[in-house]
Amino acid sequence: MEHQERAGDRAGDVDEVVEAELVDELAPAIATLNSATSTAAGGMISPYIVAQPMRISAEVLEADDPAAALAARFLLRHPKHTRAAYATDLTQWFTFARQLGVEPLHAKLDHADAYALYLREEPVRGGRPLAPSTVQRKLSAASSFYKYAVETRVLTESPFLGVKRPKPPKNSSTVGLTKAEMRRLRAAAAADGPRSEALVELLQNNGLRISEAVQADADHLGWDRGHRTLRVLRKGGDITTEPLAPLTARAIDTYLDGRTTGPIFITSTGARMDRIAAYRIIARLARQADIPAADAITPHSLRHSFATAALDAGVPLRDVQDAMGHADPRTTRRYDRSRRRSPR
Repeated sequence: MEHQERAGDRAGDVDEVVEAELVDELAPAIATLNSATSTAAGGMISPYIVAQPMRISAEVLEADDPAAALAARFLLRHPKHTRAAYATDLTQWFTFARQLGVEPLHAKLDHADAYALYLREEPVRGGRPLAPSTVQRKLSAASSFYKYAVETRVLTESPFLGVKRPKPPKNSSTVGLTKAEMRRLRAAAAADGPRSEALVELLQNNGLRISEAVQADADHLGWDRGHRTLRVLRKGGDITTEPLAPLTARAIDTYLDGRTTGPIFITSTGARMDRIAAYRIIARLARQADIPAADAITPHSLRHSFATAALDAGVPLRDVQDAMGHADPRTTRRYDRSRRRSPR
């Protein structure tokens, strides 16, 4: 019997949301961006606001918490999962800045440098500092927020403009799977049930991110010149149509069993499966498949294995980049370097 983990319902991304709905969605994050702020126009506040104010600038600066008000509008630009991650990262930065005694919209380069140093060196779980990729993501979130502040003329410049970010490792740190381990994992998934088999086939044969897989709906499936396809909401909000491998298409159609609406992957209650539930399924299947590094196997391990298998088969790097939805070819090259170092 297939295990059915409980998970909260996850609504799909929508094309448009009214501001009232946005405020409700972001309320917990905005609430943690604590303390009210006066609307003094010191620091780096643009004189353009006084001379020729834009509607967004006026609303932001007259709010009880201008930084939180601007963050709410900034987050609206991004897909749901990106909004959630950026809200968490901005909360951490806003809290850090206020502990230094500066309001986020008055921060300068030295405050941003102090935050970067804190992220690089402050021990976290297990007594170790954050991974360089995590530090880079958190700094990127803050940098993107201030870029938006400059674009909307709330600020004249970004305090993160000159902050040095750690370089990502040349090799992917994700634990991949050998060909034999991939076969065993697929067998374990098939034995576990149609949902597990469809999930593993989609991740392993098409290299989707787990967020892309759980966001997919049944009506995103289609046909193109005889091939089964899936419309995918990529990281950053791009939408692509990807051809499904025959094994993947067959597994998904078997799992759906004629269902044509709602999320592809659902829980026992009919709710959309979330990423946490998917992580648990993959970890459990890895243990059942007797994979030595089972505790380190995640959905991203299957994406990693897809990339290395494609490169092993001689697929051009650019084609693998497109299939994985990488904006930067350097990201794909990390998998190529890992492939050269790892036994097959």
